Amino acid sequence: MTLTQTVNAAPGMPEEPTGVTPDPLSTDARRRVSALARTSRLLVACDYDGALAPLDADGRPDRRPLPEAVRALRELAELPGTVCAVISARPLRDLAALSRLPGEVRLVGAHGTEFDTDLTADPSAHGKAEALEVLRGQVEATAVLYMGGGDGEEPVFLHLSGADAGIRVGDTTEPSVAAHRVADTPAAAQLLSLLAAERRSWVFGERPTPIERMSLLSNRSSVALVGPDARLLWLCHPEPDSPALFAELLGGRSAGVFAIAPAHKGLPLGQRYERDTMTVRTRFSRLEVIDYLATDTAPGRTDLVRVITGTTPAVVEFAPRPDFGRAPVRITPKDDGLVVEGAEFPIALYSPGVSWRIDHDGVDDIAYATVQPTSERPVVLELRCGTDSLAPGDLPEAERRRTGEAEWADWLGGLSLPETERRLVARSALTLRGLCTPTGGVMAAATTSLPEEIGGIRNWDYRYCWLRDGALTVQALVDLGSTAEAEAFLDWVHRVVETLPGPELLKPLYSLRGTDLGPEEVIDSLSGYAGSRPVRVGNLADHQVQLDVFGPVVELIAHLARVRGTLADRDWELVQEMAHAVARRWQEPDHGIWEERDEPRHRVYSKVMCWLTLDRALTLAAAYDRAPDPGWEPLRAQIAAEVVDKGWNADAQAFTTAYDGTDLDAASLHIGLSGLIDPSDERFQATVTAIEAELRSGPTVYRYHRDDGLPGGEGGFHLCTTWLIEAYLATGRRAEAEELFAHLVDCAGPTGLLPEEFDPVTERALGNHPQAYSHLGLIRCARLLDQG
Repeated sequence: MTLTQTVNAAPGMPEEPTGVTPDPLSTDARRRVSALARTSRLLVACDYDGALAPLDADGRPDRRPLPEAVRALRELAELPGTVCAVISARPLRDLAALSRLPGEVRLVGAHGTEFDTDLTADPSAHGKAEALEVLRGQVEATAVLYMGGGDGEEPVFLHLSGADAGIRVGDTTEPSVAAHRVADTPAAAQLLSLLAAERRSWVFGERPTPIERMSLLSNRSSVALVGPDARLLWLCHPEPDSPALFAELLGGRSAGVFAIAPAHKGLPLGQRYERDTMTVRTRFSRLEVIDYLATDTAPGRTDLVRVITGTTPAVVEFAPRPDFGRAPVRITPKDDGLVVEGAEFPIALYSPGVSWRIDHDGVDDIAYATVQPTSERPVVLELRCGTDSLAPGDLPEAERRRTGEAEWADWLGGLSLPETERRLVARSALTLRGLCTPTGGVMAAATTSLPEEIGGIRNWDYRYCWLRDGALTVQALVDLGSTAEAEAFLDWVHRVVETLPGPELLKPLYSLRGTDLGPEEVIDSLSGYAGSRPVRVGNLADHQVQLDVFGPVVELIAHLARVRGTLADRDWELVQEMAHAVARRWQEPDHGIWEERDEPRHRVYSKVMCWLTLDRALTLAAAYDRAPDPGWEPLRAQIAAEVVDKGWNADAQAFTTAYDGTDLDAASLHIGLSGLIDPSDERFQATVTAIEAELRSGPTVYRYHRDDGLPGGEGGFHLCTTWLIEAYLATGRRAEAEELFAHLVDCAGPTGLLPEEFDPVTERALGNHPQAYSHLGLIRCARLLDQG
């Protein structure tokens, strides 16, 4: 692969060769440049003569640098976390006069002994190699790129190690210890331009799709996100919490592309779900793309079906990138489609009748096709993960789609939906069911690392099953009339508890299969959504103490028993185990519902949930003729008394976050919403007023405003908004409840989905998407408003 091909593969670069064809650049060199673009602190250093200023036919240097090289260095030097320098044999004074380089580029002259900066009073450099090390230390570089083309460069290349890269410019017949070569100065300038383009994309991220405009596909075994322009933005396999195969929303094109667009380049006209299903239609002028995850696949297999209909040609780009883009890919055309190699599982794209062109970007393959659907004959693309078979399916595509859609519609038809925002509640119910997996585990959200602040570090992986989130999700479905998801979730909880010496050792979250999570990992190669890094996989919260997890499980069992009319023996055993866990641990401080990575505190919400565990256990015992532990009732009273005494703060005129401060937390509203105190209690009403004043901002409600040990900010939480709506209703403030609920409805995306948060200043959605909390809160508020 030539450097010209490498440059053409970069986003935003021209598709046609520029006329410069240096020596071939190996795949390893291409990988090294990409890795350099993604390091946290990059130092780019170049020799002047031969690297930036070209040599003539006799080897004499030109006095002026190539304008393209100057432009590339300027672009690099303007990027955060990037420092550029020129290290030359020329005296510093001459170098400064000749180079015409911008002031952002540091100059080191006289064979590395003269510096243009006073950051180091005594550089103690006696050559270019030493000067480079001085610069490395000054800027705390995590990686160095050095390009040299003149004499005396070999000692510099010898000093490079680890993530560094050395590139020799010029005569390829001379031996060099540099890892890579380019033919001449124009080629070196192109390489710098490529590095600048890749680093800019990594630093700032590519122009992102608004979070609320992403639509969820689900067959419950798998989930995917489709953008409003029919780009596949997110898909993991073999599990929803596995590494991503397509992660464009977090890493741009380099993290996977599956795009379908009209050849006429028209913009999308709209996107919607087929009514009561998880099938998404994206409409362009004279073209439609239909997307769904097939529901008839065997375990371990995911089939994403994309149907192109209309009367105008469509352009398809297909580039899976396994393991968040870290695994190289080869794509091989076959008679009826494509076979993909490079993942830990087989992949095929069944596409009969489509003619594919395969390009190579230096590391991975990319497949392109132009297709012509007709009104009678749509084009079907079927991505098959877990098999490399390109055999036709058992059913025609249209029949297969109808079968899957009927499953969703039939399930929804069996629910009892409120009249308040009925269609939006229906979409929320479908979304929650789409986050429930066959293992019984329930995703808190479909994604990882969508930011709570654009450009910030509060980017978490929510693709796992939290006991709290899972219990609340399936409880919302129970309240609408579907119990299968709750039964499966409780089976999941039973399996997890059986692996522990005691239920008090329950972690807050587990994998969707109920196993412990691995260590939290950062994917450095991904630029993050809109440049928001780090991108995280795993979640350190699984090591925290969160004593509120027992309450939602027991509350779920109470709701399920009321719907069924019976209390299953194994569920009563689980209630007893949860109550015993509370008895053992309720007096401990914990990290709370928000999983703050700070010191544990005696949090009001956690204590309320401990009280709720015992209260609902006693209620179940009375209702279903079960024998409660004699210690439960006095312990329930003891916890309530302590929370009322220590949780109320006279200075704040509210029940606060914890016993030890005056800061407020929306979760403390549960002291009244749970029934621990009566909502008519003046202290609860004062708490509602205080939280409204401090934490509500127009259409949204923040969790808290305290310092939680992490830098940066976040948006308001939709779940907290629903709690305040519920508190308004509980305290007789229906007009305020209806107003705030209307704001929540307005925050939903065009296809009815809600992420985790909303920023009232920028009026943009934030956080992982779609978020179970947001949808279950909307369902509960709609039901309460219906009850009047």
